[in-house]
Amino acid sequence: MTPLVRWARAHPLALDAIVALGVLIAMVAGSFVDPHGPDGAYIWGAHAPDGLSLLLMVLGAAALIFRRIAPMYVLGATSAVSIVELVTGEPRAPVVMSAVIALFTVAARTDRPTTWRVGLATMAVLTGIAMFVGPLPWYAQENLGIFAWTGMAAAAGDAVRSRRAFVDAIRERAERAERTREEEARRRVAEERLRIARDLHDVVAHHIALVNVQAGVAAHVMDKRPDQAKEALSHVREASRSALNELRATVGLLRQTGDPEAPTEPAPGLVRLDDLVATFRHAGLPVEVARTESAPALPAAVDLAAFRVVQEALTNVQKHAGPDAKAEVSVVRVGRDVEVTILDNGPGATPTPPDRLDENGGHGLLGMRERVTALGGTLTAGPRYGGGFRVHAILPVDARTTTSGDATP
Repeated sequence: MTPLVRWARAHPLALDAIVALGVLIAMVAGSFVDPHGPDGAYIWGAHAPDGLSLLLMVLGAAALIFRRIAPMYVLGATSAVSIVELVTGEPRAPVVMSAVIALFTVAARTDRPTTWRVGLATMAVLTGIAMFVGPLPWYAQENLGIFAWTGMAAAAGDAVRSRRAFVDAIRERAERAERTREEEARRRVAEERLRIARDLHDVVAHHIALVNVQAGVAAHVMDKRPDQAKEALSHVREASRSALNELRATVGLLRQTGDPEAPTEPAPGLVRLDDLVATFRHAGLPVEVARTESAPALPAAVDLAAFRVVQEALTNVQKHAGPDAKAEVSVVRVGRDVEVTILDNGPGATPTPPDRLDENGGHGLLGMRERVTALGGTLTAGPRYGGGFRVHAILPVDARTTTSGDATP
């Protein structure tokens, strides 16, 4: 699309004003031409328009500025000034040119039945008045010209409308086909991933059940039949190796091009809390930590969730709490739950909405809340009385992910 076309689409009223000015210039220039010269030649400057004709030409051209906004009203206005000129003008000025442009606009912006009705009515009225009411004989070429020009304007406008509708229909079909292809591709990918996930569930469940049975056999005969226990443990090893291989192969199928490689280090947990706090201290954020040193080990999912909550909360403190803020981290075991609390005393460099944004542009608190809720816990966050912010998470130690549609092996 050229810059001129983009400008025209962005400023339709200005474009119509330019068109109206061009039509006015053409009408004024045409009013100085006499088509009845010797041997049918056109004579320039044979006569000049009078004041009424100039006024009618200006009114007809001015109405064309609004031809897209109200095409029917503009056609009526230009037809009215054209009729006045046809009845009173001698010699005539080409005021009817404004009605021709208005009729073209009506035909281009309405449907075909409307174009037929309005076009025939305009042709009949203007041509009939020019032939039987005007000062010229009915067979004068100016009268026949009015009939021809109004007919061509209606036909040209209808052709433009038909072509525009045809192009829009082709574009819509192409866009619909593209959306359909994309949706079909996504649906097939989702179905294939679901099938792979079901296969993964069946395979892993089978191997884990086998490991469980063989481990029970080994524990039962360990004292009395060591050889049989050794054989059972060998089966456990083979079943676990097969499960790992199947899991690795299936997860490899689920990966997409461009996905990061799987990490080889263990998932982070509270055992790395000191290292995490040290990184924030090196970045200039004073952090105090209170935790139970001799607490028993947590389940992997709970340990990871607690670590991520502390990491995300400290990241938000560093980004939003201001340069002089301090943070306090508390991790304590209360009965069958682990409570993680992060406090800061910063008023914030700028007003911060309740859902502070994380470094990736997502909603940090929303992500923390989803992670904690998936384990059956709760997370609350909000401003503290007197300034600062508080994030408090309660994680059950025997947490299970609460995803819908879990299947029992």
